Amino acid sequence: MKIFGDPDKLPFETIIDDDSDFIPLLSPEDEDSMNAEKIPDTLPILPLRNTVLFPGVVIPITVGRDKSIHLIKEAYKGDRTIGVITQKNDAIEDPNANDLYNVGTVAHIMKMLRLPDGNTTIIIQGKKRFKIKEFVQSEPYYKATTERFEETRPDKGDKEFQAIVSNLKDTAIQIIQKSQHIPSEASFALNNIESQNFMVNFISSNMNATSAEKQKLLEVANLKERATLVLAHITKDLQMLELKNQIQNKVKTDLDKQQRDYFLHQQIKTIQEELGEKSHEQDIEELKTRAKSKKWNKEIAAVFEKQVAKLSRMNPHTPDFGIQTNYLELLLDLPWNEYTEDNFDLKHAEDVLNADHFGLEKVKERIIEHLAVLKLKGDLKAPILCLYGPPGVGKTSLGKSIAKALNRKYIRMSLGGLKDESEIRGHRKTYIGAMPGRILQNIKKVQSSNPVFILDEIDKVGNDYHGDPSSALLEVLDPEQNTTFYDNFLENDYDLSKVMFIATCNNLATIQPALRDRMEIIDVSGYTVEEKIEIAKQHLLPKQIEENGLKKQQLKLSDKLIEFIIENYTAESGVRNLEKRLSKIARYVAVHVVKEQALPKLTEQEVTKILGPSHEKAKYQGNDVPGVVTGLAWTQVGGDILFIETSLSKGKGNKLTLTGNLGEVMKESATLALEFIKAHNDELNIAADVFENYNIHIHVPEGATPKDGPSAGIAMLTSLTSALTKRKVKKQLAMTGEITLRGKVLPVGGIKEKILAAKRAGIKEIILCEDNKKDVEDIKPEYLKGLSFKYVTQMTEVLQLALLK
Repeated sequence: MKIFGDPDKLPFETIIDDDSDFIPLLSPEDEDSMNAEKIPDTLPILPLRNTVLFPGVVIPITVGRDKSIHLIKEAYKGDRTIGVITQKNDAIEDPNANDLYNVGTVAHIMKMLRLPDGNTTIIIQGKKRFKIKEFVQSEPYYKATTERFEETRPDKGDKEFQAIVSNLKDTAIQIIQKSQHIPSEASFALNNIESQNFMVNFISSNMNATSAEKQKLLEVANLKERATLVLAHITKDLQMLELKNQIQNKVKTDLDKQQRDYFLHQQIKTIQEELGEKSHEQDIEELKTRAKSKKWNKEIAAVFEKQVAKLSRMNPHTPDFGIQTNYLELLLDLPWNEYTEDNFDLKHAEDVLNADHFGLEKVKERIIEHLAVLKLKGDLKAPILCLYGPPGVGKTSLGKSIAKALNRKYIRMSLGGLKDESEIRGHRKTYIGAMPGRILQNIKKVQSSNPVFILDEIDKVGNDYHGDPSSALLEVLDPEQNTTFYDNFLENDYDLSKVMFIATCNNLATIQPALRDRMEIIDVSGYTVEEKIEIAKQHLLPKQIEENGLKKQQLKLSDKLIEFIIENYTAESGVRNLEKRLSKIARYVAVHVVKEQALPKLTEQEVTKILGPSHEKAKYQGNDVPGVVTGLAWTQVGGDILFIETSLSKGKGNKLTLTGNLGEVMKESATLALEFIKAHNDELNIAADVFENYNIHIHVPEGATPKDGPSAGIAMLTSLTSALTKRKVKKQLAMTGEITLRGKVLPVGGIKEKILAAKRAGIKEIILCEDNKKDVEDIKPEYLKGLSFKYVTQMTEVLQLALLK
């Protein structure tokens, strides 16, 4: 026996015999015979759950309760007639009389089947309605006395009733056709029903309604009224079914498109896998996986979630997809809140700095101070240091040593010739080829948010129509602002406050004042000859031996020979040229080693042969002629001496000629000196008519070299006075200082370099402004051996010290 449909869920069920004949097909004769049957006065009562039995309808019942099984077995042995009553509450396992409805149906047991699980299934057919008078037995099963249920039927010619039944049949067939879950055979069953009464009962039994609703229909005595109620109910079911079908069709259309897209995407995915390529879904999943390990804050996490959701909605073949992917990869690559652990061992830091660089005490002292404060406080905004000094003194390499001492990552970024602001801040994402600025690129590369960051040659930053990079650096190099550094590509704040920025420059004058104000200037002045000898022995010579493939014993230079090279072949504050000279000597030795010749004995003569003729040193030239004074000058490669020469020639007077490629400031110093002498000619024993009868010419040798600055003021004063009074200048004397019209001597810069230049030239005595005394005290005493200093405040003091009687 085949059962189509679920009686709990579907509007209809149809039971079909194995020979495919429908059961039941109730003919009018069968119905008349059924109505003629007499209802027994007493019936065994079988309670039903979830089911209402209508007259003429055949249904299967699974019997599980002990009372019910007992009842079925006894009835099956007898006349097989029982009364079935529906329970009011399906959940009650053992109902009593009050739990059952009053109206039920007399049923005939057509077949009983015992199932392997122990349950019993019976197939029953309804006969007639009945009413319970009273229950007369409760054990081992219920029995009750019955009375007839009076039904009223319309007349055979009632056209309205016929129309209702016809409409009922058509509506039921429509439901069968439109429902996907009811087999089409059910419509054949309806077409084969001839009895109008059975048609109403059959549809009532199988329609989609609750047990309570079906029970109400069972208790309606008027057949026409019952048919009307059933028609209303299944019409409502038909409308709901049509609405569900409309919705389902609409959803199916959307799903079809989605399925088509999905199918195509799966094909693309398969092709990519065959080619060994990743799909963009895999890339997005990888990005999300990487994001789980990031230490970023909630704001950046929210930005990432938003942007990765945007990426997942984008077409992977559009240009924006690549830009968006680059942006997300930058977010993931940046070391948000990732720091290397600082090494607070001050002894270790001192050892590292001393091993890598000789001298530079001020810089080393500042780094040790920074470490000490950082260790005590635990959190310190990194200082912005600016190492200022001539080329070749080790400013850039010092940054690497600082990183090594602090155990931090090292970054060097050259700013020389940088003209585009976007190199610092990056480009906006709207531009083709947009990328972040070099600040964030370098931090991404070292994977640390607290590296030592060298901004090399900050004084050589340019500007043009692309913007002003030095202005962009204002935010980077301000400890109060760089906690929220804004990069145009990143479009979010990045904390640079833990980065230790170290700038280097050769000339402070070309740095933007606002930028210079943000940095702590540390003067890295030139080296003395003694320092250069130590640097050559400890660093330069071992480096050249290694780079040229030599062994230590194959190249040895004495201190005296290194000093000879320094004094005769270099004229600089740093040691870059010295390294070049040592490199040439190392290559000369390397040639002898390869040729298997005897190693050359390195003497002054041999070094002269290797390096060529030595350059002419600036040496003191004596005081045989009045009007010649030795001045001290600062250049970008260190200190130097220069000579101020004054001569008088007869003429109409009042004519001052200045030669030697002098700058405006230096010319003004000469004019000031002459006016001061004119104003004080009596004190200086100079006749007034000298100025009227003589022309004055001041010359500074090496005319091809531009010269400027106020520090030659007292030298020009002394030179003019010496020429006008015919008094010679004291031997082995040099001087530097600015002058004023009222006779004051002002301090100047570059004192260390100037003193070193004076010592190299053989000067024994130096005249300086009183205010420059502190600069001299900063220099180690051993470097000042053989020099004496005279400190002055007035221009007249200079003349008393410098001119012979």
